[in-house]
Amino acid sequence: MSGSGEVIGAILILIGAIFSLISAIGNVRLPDVYTRSHAASKSSTLGVLCALVGTLLYFLITDGFFSIRLILGIFFVFLTAPVAAHVICRAAYRHKVPLAEQSAQDELKDYYREKEILKAEEKANFVTDQVK
Repeated sequence: MSGSGEVIGAILILIGAIFSLISAIGNVRLPDVYTRSHAASKSSTLGVLCALVGTLLYFLITDGFFSIRLILGIFFVFLTAPVAAHVICRAAYRHKVPLAEQSAQDELKDYYREKEILKAEEKANFVTDQVK
């Protein structure tokens, strides 16, 4: 019975290592901060998930030991990694870090342009109200 636990755990840990390697290659090869953040968050999250699930199943099958720490680790990785990547990309965009030349579409440009126009109008209205 312990042989099956070792095989399942080893396969999942190996898959996790492959996803982590893909994430590292993506961080080196991709052109800008936005695509690098995508590679770092998506594939490394999946890699960590597979490694932790492999470890959890290994100990569950071989020793009958259920680790709540591994479950909490999986939960916190899924909670923090995508949120951190989103915040980093949003901060980079607000500081006008350029997109790669290959980028097909910038959907946030119109949104921020409209916000800037509204702010300028509010500021102008405030100034005219103060003058009156």
